[in-house]
Amino acid sequence: MPRPRLILILGDQLSPGLSSLAEGNPARDRIVMAEVREEAGYVPHHRKKLVFLFSAMRHFAARLRRQGWTVDYHGLDQGLGDLCDAVLKSAREFDAGELLVTEPGEYRLREAMKRHWPQRLSLSVRLLEDRRFLCRAETFRDWAAGRKQLRMEFFYREMRRHTGLLMEPDGEPVGGRWNFDADNRKRYDGKQRLPGPARFEPDATTRQVIDLVAEHYPDRFGDLEPFWFEVTETQAEEALAHFLEQALPHFGDYQDAMTEGDDFLFHSLLSPYLNAGLLDPLKVCEAAERCYREGRAPLNAVEGFIRQILGWREYVRGIYWLLMPDYKEENRLASHADLPWFYWSGETKMRCVAEAVRATREHAYAHHIQRLMVTGNLALLLGVEVKQIHEWYLAVCGRL
Repeated sequence: MPRPRLILILGDQLSPGLSSLAEGNPARDRIVMAEVREEAGYVPHHRKKLVFLFSAMRHFAARLRRQGWTVDYHGLDQGLGDLCDAVLKSAREFDAGELLVTEPGEYRLREAMKRHWPQRLSLSVRLLEDRRFLCRAETFRDWAAGRKQLRMEFFYREMRRHTGLLMEPDGEPVGGRWNFDADNRKRYDGKQRLPGPARFEPDATTRQVIDLVAEHYPDRFGDLEPFWFEVTETQAEEALAHFLEQALPHFGDYQDAMTEGDDFLFHSLLSPYLNAGLLDPLKVCEAAERCYREGRAPLNAVEGFIRQILGWREYVRGIYWLLMPDYKEENRLASHADLPWFYWSGETKMRCVAEAVRATREHAYAHHIQRLMVTGNLALLLGVEVKQIHEWYLAVCGRL
């Protein structure tokens, strides 16, 4: 009889249809999940981001147990250094013969699993494809081969054709245009009611995590309270429904707007749930498309929203896996200035920058105009060293 297997589930793999879960057997295999120092500290992650991920992981583990799985959950208080330590602890207790992992979304972790984990664990490590994205890394590589320019717009059109989203039966885009970006640039005039994001009260599990993060990271960047993010699939679906009804109809007009006094405008705030696996990107896009087909949202709003997921999200992932590991060291403009201290403190007379940093500190979130047009453009103008601004984004709002 074959030895039992361990299935490692990462903090951004909280999806019931995960490839490793699909291959596993609850009667024989055991799941490992872990909150470890290395993943929480390789950049100084925003405390609210840690609360979201750890709470969502704990809720997902509880769901798996209800479904009949045995879950070894290693909390932050156990003091494990890295994920491999957590797996090793479970492997010794379980006498496992193999580790199954859906491939991680970071090159750093994937290479460690491939190169070092089999020897450290003394068992085979099998990486399975992450099928939750709409474009395989190999498909993107084929698309990019031989092209002089890797323009997102052309990739986006191919993805529209591939998925059929916002397409007519004759193969033409709905509305006769692929891209309505020119209709996404209105200045917010205050006439439309700002709905705000869906908000949920923390339950007992989330409260425990808030206390845990406060204890272990008392001086880390980021406010812990108020915490209102969704931490389960059911709550994430409610957040999606809230956005589709309350904000999507005006998202297109004011997609590129900023206004003092509101940090969210009509943005979806769904990226945490997409990135953690609580929402499926294709289902989200299909739900938005239905709003257009049923007359509940205009085309410039729905196309602009779908473009962010089907276009930019998939495109950036494709570029990442195409160009890593050299991509991380790119610095073609030879920028070498240090990141200014006010990116952490917000103490600057530049009001738009101060507001963007404040919003980021409070919410572990900033919409794309705050990131791109304010903090990103300023870093470019100042010649900030690329890796420093990259790590700042990853710390304060990356993957959330």
